[in-house]
Amino acid sequence: MRNYEVVLILHPELDETAFNAAVDKVKGWITTSGGSVSKVDVWGKRRMAYSIRKQREGQYVLITAEFAPTFCTDLERNLRFLEPVMRFMITVVE
Repeated sequence: MRNYEVVLILHPELDETAFNAAVDKVKGWITTSGGSVSKVDVWGKRRMAYSIRKQREGQYVLITAEFAPTFCTDLERNLRFLEPVMRFMITVVE
């Protein structure tokens, strides 16, 4: 098991229930794979440096978690198909 930081940029026009549902879905993927989520930090809506999908803002979320390195590719695939996620980044924390 390794420690990871998962940063998500979600669509800015999501209401609170849709936003929480998307974050809970990602947390659920991590926990069902045998990992654990230690912290979820919502940064809120911020202006981006460039537009993504014709949006200039996004809702940022930082998830600090621990899961197996083999699950990283599955998580990336799942995040690509999750509609509210505009961008994501998964990094290893040493």
